[in-house]
Amino acid sequence: MNDLLMFSPGYTVYLLFASMTLLLFAILGLFRYRSRLEKNAEELSNANTELRSEMARRAQIQKALHESQERYALAASGANDGLWDWNLETNEIYFSPRWKSMLGFQDTEIGNRLQEWFHRVHPDDILKLKKDIADHINGITPHFENEHRLINKQEVYLWMLSRGLAVKGKDGSSIRMAGSLTDISGRKKAEEQLIQNAFYDTLTGLPNRALFMDRLQMAFAHNKRNPGHLFAILFLDLDRFKNINDSFGHLTGDELLVLVAKRLKAHIRPDDTLARFGGDEFVILLGTIGDVKDATVIAERINGILSEPFQLKQHELYIGMTAGIAISNEEYEKPEEILRDADTAMYHAKLRGRACYLVFDKSMHVNALDRLELEIDLRHAIARKEFELYYQPIISLGNRTITGFEALVRWHHPQRGLLLPMEFIPLAEETGLIIPLSLWIIREACLQLVVWQQVQPDPPLIMSINISPVHLKHAGFIDQMVQILDETKLNPKRLALEITETVMIENTDHMLDVLSRLTQLGIEIHIDDFGTGYSSLSYLQKFPINTLKIDRSFIGRMTGKGKDVEIVQSIIKMAHTMNLRVVAEGVEQTDNLRTLENLKCEYAQGFLFSHPLNRDAADLLLMQQDMYSNIGNCPPPGAGY
Repeated sequence: MNDLLMFSPGYTVYLLFASMTLLLFAILGLFRYRSRLEKNAEELSNANTELRSEMARRAQIQKALHESQERYALAASGANDGLWDWNLETNEIYFSPRWKSMLGFQDTEIGNRLQEWFHRVHPDDILKLKKDIADHINGITPHFENEHRLINKQEVYLWMLSRGLAVKGKDGSSIRMAGSLTDISGRKKAEEQLIQNAFYDTLTGLPNRALFMDRLQMAFAHNKRNPGHLFAILFLDLDRFKNINDSFGHLTGDELLVLVAKRLKAHIRPDDTLARFGGDEFVILLGTIGDVKDATVIAERINGILSEPFQLKQHELYIGMTAGIAISNEEYEKPEEILRDADTAMYHAKLRGRACYLVFDKSMHVNALDRLELEIDLRHAIARKEFELYYQPIISLGNRTITGFEALVRWHHPQRGLLLPMEFIPLAEETGLIIPLSLWIIREACLQLVVWQQVQPDPPLIMSINISPVHLKHAGFIDQMVQILDETKLNPKRLALEITETVMIENTDHMLDVLSRLTQLGIEIHIDDFGTGYSSLSYLQKFPINTLKIDRSFIGRMTGKGKDVEIVQSIIKMAHTMNLRVVAEGVEQTDNLRTLENLKCEYAQGFLFSHPLNRDAADLLLMQQDMYSNIGNCPPPGAGY
């Protein structure tokens, strides 16, 4: 029955349904498994992609790190700076090989302790270095930077610039600090040279005006705080230095200035300041004095040490000094004022002569202001036509006739009246105004002589003109003379230029060339005030001189058979031996005239014949020449200054 049941239709359907059900579940399971496999495969693929991406990223990082390390190593080894890295927690510090080699050490010769750095720092710099490092570590400064000196293996200090930056930890405190070391010795040397050039004289090494004024400012401020304290300024000017410079050249002059500076420096006190202002001007700041006498004693001592001979390479030279002294007081408001007064005192000392000193007083300041006003007026005088030429006749003692005139300039000052040359010529020479003034004098005198010669051609006259040494040394002097002669049409043989004896010994070669060229033009050269200068026969023989003018001081003192008569006689005989003419200046007495005639002197000028005359009076004089036949008569009417 069971067998029959198994083959019954119902059972068959059941089995078929069951099989289909099982098959369906199997298919469903298979789908689920496949889906799970696909999902796992996708997840595995994604994970694999991420892994590969991460591996590639890490490889790039590793490569970049390696390249960075290589660049750092290359930069550290090739950089000119030394590097340092300080672990603040362990207090160990790394110094790069370059850091060590900058000081001349091998890599193994310097350890990793901070003292390897600090104990090599100059004692004057270590405190500032430590402070700057501490300020940065403590957050006071945004970065560390310090200049200090480090001693190298050869025990020579080098200037270094150290810079660095601190790294903060989580708690905000510094845990590490790294930086660099740069050798700035070259820059420091250049800076020192700039300072040297700015504040020190390049020739002597002494402080210059800028540094002196700084020291003077400090002394002035100290004096204001301490009213009882006194200081002084000595303004020194070397005597005869210009003559030495002109005669022996600037190299010799510079050599002498260096020796003067050394000698002065060796004899000043430690708290005094010696400076060179340029040229032959030296200034000393006496830091502390008790009274005026202290300053004058020092001035006398300096004058003594400078009077001793100076041994140069090729010469033994003698000089002296002229000094002005100014003492501090409460009336000075600015440092420049006391320096000005010392300079003023020196100027007045020079007027008195060489190798002396003067202490400033207020009257000098008044004179200085007066001199400044006169200089301003002098600059406008030519344009305002305030100058006038006066003419003093030169008389031939053989026939009592006028053979020429000496042109003498006068200044009609609008406030001061008529001024004589001695009142303004020295100022004109100092300021350089002598050049335009001298040119005006020469041109006016030449024009006047041309007029006189046209009116009265016989006898031919000579116009004598005093030439300033300043103008004579001017580079364009010869060209200026040629131009004036061309403009005025004056025969050069009718012109005589008067120079002093001292001109001939100042830059002898140059003066010989100038005077020779003048004589080649036909111009005569006369020596004025002969007998008061060097009176060297060698110069008279060497230079192209035509006439000697004996100084008035000898003529005025001629009485009987005294020494002055003998001097005048010797000059006349010497001149005649050398084929030179002689003019006696300052003849005022008939006795002087007779003596000169007996001594065979050819020419004379002086008040006995005529005072200097203006143009109109000189015109009248030329028409009255016969008046000199009786020389005892008074000068003609209208004569005078």
